[in-house]
Amino acid sequence: MGKMKLCLCLLILSTIFLTGCQVSYPKVPADRAQNIRPLLPGTPLPSMSLEASGNQKFNLNQFIGGRPAVLMFYRGGWCPSCSDYLVSLQKVMPELEKLGYQLVAITPEKPESLSKYGKIRNLDYKFLSDSTMKATTAMGIAFKASDAQMETYKKTYQVDLELDSGYKHRLLPVQAVFIVGTDGMVKYTYTDPNYKQWLSPKRILEIAKAEL
Repeated sequence: MGKMKLCLCLLILSTIFLTGCQVSYPKVPADRAQNIRPLLPGTPLPSMSLEASGNQKFNLNQFIGGRPAVLMFYRGGWCPSCSDYLVSLQKVMPELEKLGYQLVAITPEKPESLSKYGKIRNLDYKFLSDSTMKATTAMGIAFKASDAQMETYKKTYQVDLELDSGYKHRLLPVQAVFIVGTDGMVKYTYTDPNYKQWLSPKRILEIAKAEL
């Protein structure tokens, strides 16, 4: 009887442990930028099906394929702060590549907008579209733009988010940088609800070196 109780206790404990090890990715976007819950270091990168230019389906997990990666999420080419940051990242590309890193920029914009923007700015890293915002939501950094924000974007930047993405979800990412290791685990996370506050490219390089 004592052995049966011991076995039952071990079974219960193992079930609790395995349940606790399962990763629960966010399924619902935040109602505002300040309420996002980004994936933390130590979390496996979720399955991410995106689109490349030409509307080609793109499996990010396969693309990374055991190599370290820097993933950068931004609102779109219409955002001046985002545009400046994309250009600044190009400056650290050679160093990141020497370290074996891949740099990937992810946006809600339609796939057809990707190649055009990269060519204009002479950016030679990877651009991917998450127009459905499923991957961005799973990363915990998606939020729904308010009516007031939608009007501001139209008046200030002449952009309609629904036309920009091709969907009516009205979702945007809080700008973010994730560093992913060769094991597919998130090693570093940076986000800031203030869309003008970015992680400096120099700091990205420092962290990337430290995580090897």
